[in-house]
Amino acid sequence: MEWAKVISRATRYIEDHITEEISTEDIAKEVCISPFYFQRGFSLLCGVTIAEYIRYRRLSLAGNELATSGKRVIDVALKYGYDSPDSFAKAFTRFHGVTPSMAQKGEGMLKTFAPLKLKISMEGGYIMDYRIVKKEEFTVLGVEKTFRYESAKETVPNFWREHYETGKGQYVCGMFGVNIDEKMGGDTFEYLIADIYNPIPDIPEGFVTKKIPAFTWAVFPCRGAMPEALQDVNTKIFSEWLPALNGYEFAAGYCIEMYDDASKYQNGTRDENYYCEIWIPVKKK
Repeated sequence: MEWAKVISRATRYIEDHITEEISTEDIAKEVCISPFYFQRGFSLLCGVTIAEYIRYRRLSLAGNELATSGKRVIDVALKYGYDSPDSFAKAFTRFHGVTPSMAQKGEGMLKTFAPLKLKISMEGGYIMDYRIVKKEEFTVLGVEKTFRYESAKETVPNFWREHYETGKGQYVCGMFGVNIDEKMGGDTFEYLIADIYNPIPDIPEGFVTKKIPAFTWAVFPCRGAMPEALQDVNTKIFSEWLPALNGYEFAAGYCIEMYDDASKYQNGTRDENYYCEIWIPVKKK
């Protein structure tokens, strides 16, 4: 798979249907990739989620129309998928820094968000360490929450912060960050902060157990200060490893981050030698 071509096809499809309802599933079907794989790859490689990209393009076009066409605010709002002038005005002002009525009058500067063109530079000789490991089903104990892909960059770290600030770290240290999207599509996913479950009589209130199915996992080591080291390896998995390894594909909508004990390192998770892993279930094509 060549991601540059995938992104190009996806953005063309978005432009052709920009005033219609567009779902991740629609776009993924157009580019012949599972929604789970496409959504993660797009976000990692492009720096924005699918939903953010569509919203930015619509607001960019809406600003141009208000400034040049003389159309009413309500008409432009409806054209670009907003049910009310109020919701449109809030989104428009956050994006452009001016209100729709100001844009109509030519007051203030408008922002533009051009269609995305992804260029992937070819770099020879990069060695990416990984190992293929078969693991039997295992059970984790943790706290669980559902997140939207669109806001996960901010909300998942907040979830971890809240976990420790509320004292839940005394029950679950956070050996794993478990991402589950069993349907491999849609706008949301389950996320657990978890440890290996050692059966105990009573599970603390607010905690759950979850069985992780038996899979063949591709395990990628990450070494360096967090979160940069993890993000770097995650991007390379999607942009380099999976496209280059023609014999494998995603087996299921799971992704596990395994974290070493931060107390073992002088600077904790910011230490240059801090170690973690990314586990992805794979199967032969």
